Amino acid sequence: METARGDEMRLRNLVLVLAALTVVVVLAACSSSGQSSDEGQKDQGGNKAPGEQANKQEPSESKDKQAPPKKMSKEAKSKQVAPKQGKVQGPRQVKNALPPPKNKDLQLTVPAMKEIKDDTIPTGTGTNAALFRDYAAVHLRATGFPWQTNANVYIAGHRIGFPGTDSNLAFYDLEDLKKGDKVYLKDADGREYTYVVFKKLIVEPTDLSVLNPVSGKNIVSLQTCTLPDYTKRVIYQAELTNVEI
Repeated sequence: METARGDEMRLRNLVLVLAALTVVVVLAACSSSGQSSDEGQKDQGGNKAPGEQANKQEPSESKDKQAPPKKMSKEAKSKQVAPKQGKVQGPRQVKNALPPPKNKDLQLTVPAMKEIKDDTIPTGTGTNAALFRDYAAVHLRATGFPWQTNANVYIAGHRIGFPGTDSNLAFYDLEDLKKGDKVYLKDADGREYTYVVFKKLIVEPTDLSVLNPVSGKNIVSLQTCTLPDYTKRVIYQAELTNVEI
């Protein structure tokens, strides 16, 4: 009788020991799993272990630009790229520093931008969707031309654009520009105008003052929409410094 009772006690103690060991193993597994998913394994110095660094790529430094989507979003398509025209301020006499060419199309080159090299820039309104789809950018009607004495040559383009056309990602890297970078325009008579970037602006779509000429200057303005929501307009202005005839 005593022997049976002793065997029962030993069996009960063995079960308790096994249960305790099971709890310890489970807790250890949960701790390891949580550390791996939340913080990664670390050495005694608090640094990531070599194996962890090899298996998990560290995030790169934050960038101003986001990776471009594969195609234009519905939101982007619904936004008007550029204003139709600025406020009419009465009759304006335009003085030309050079004879204007018969063909008003321009060619644009911006060395700091990957997609803009000898791109044809037609003249049209900010509501001409076909021009903005087919060309890298559009020179806005009622703004200046480079051969004028005092002008704001206002050029706008899509940030994302349409795949398979010249508008595709045309002005995506506009914000890579910095002060001192050069912008080149060429007219139909082969004259090349060199501009140097001097200002960056971010404005609301309702701000039409950016279309106006700057007193005493001949400038080019390059405009696109802000990312990621296309709610504002970012503009870089560059001043004319040289003309090659």
